[in-house]
Amino acid sequence: MSKVCLIWVAFAAILGCTSSSRFDELYQPSWAMDHFTYEGELIKMKLDNYSGAGFGSKSKYMFGKVTLQIKLVGGDSAGTVTAFYMSSEGAYHNEFDFEFLGNTTGEPYNVQTNVYVNGVGNREQRLNLWFDPTKDFHSYSILWNQRQVVFLVDETPVRVHSNLEHKGIPYPKDQPMGVYSSIWNADDWATQGGRVKTDWSHAPFIAEYKGFEINGCECPDAVAAVDNMKRCSGGGGEKRFWWDEPVMSELSVHQSHQLLWVRANHMIYDYCKDTTRFPATPVECQHHHH
Repeated sequence: MSKVCLIWVAFAAILGCTSSSRFDELYQPSWAMDHFTYEGELIKMKLDNYSGAGFGSKSKYMFGKVTLQIKLVGGDSAGTVTAFYMSSEGAYHNEFDFEFLGNTTGEPYNVQTNVYVNGVGNREQRLNLWFDPTKDFHSYSILWNQRQVVFLVDETPVRVHSNLEHKGIPYPKDQPMGVYSSIWNADDWATQGGRVKTDWSHAPFIAEYKGFEINGCECPDAVAAVDNMKRCSGGGGEKRFWWDEPVMSELSVHQSHQLLWVRANHMIYDYCKDTTRFPATPVECQHHHH
């Protein structure tokens, strides 16, 4: 169990606080099972010119924090995308994306984040990282509660999507989400706008995973959606979950400074500032401080 889970277990009755470092307790391959390799606690997923691969969580969750430790495809990874994301189902789904866009050898990986609300995305931000993500494992996390969605890299916040419902802006809070990762070929757009294609002579392209953690409110399929919502939103009479505590409702001062540093030094694209795509500034961009 992670430290944060243990800390809050001491203070509150946390129901559905699922945590594990074992892949097979939390996840299962969703396609191309022959493209998986299991080495103890380590999972490797490969992309070749036959197929990519993907896995998904066995359960769905409403709020919490999910973390994967990933070592991205090394060398010439142009054209490849490794994704880590949460998503609900249906035409009006919600989704939180990390997409790691491969590049030619020596060029930095770009990380694209996106947020879909009620089936609508187009909220891309891109940044380069302050380390080489192919040399070692780094942790990538999504924290989701009723107040904010926070994307974190090694616990440094790189993006915040705040709840602005009081401004009439919809916020993803009523659909349970699965947790997913996949690797696939996207050379029509992934690297330098699609100009650089995948060089299959470098295949297979391998992404490595460990440290599988989900600390979230599990939503069993057998339980009615309205009951899951009530339970996971603290409306079922139980004590609060750790992610509902006031301290988790916004970034700390230190985290706010970290986010400002990331935005100043590593952000290379922000949809909020793309006047070509959005001649009128998207409404949430007018209110987000971050």
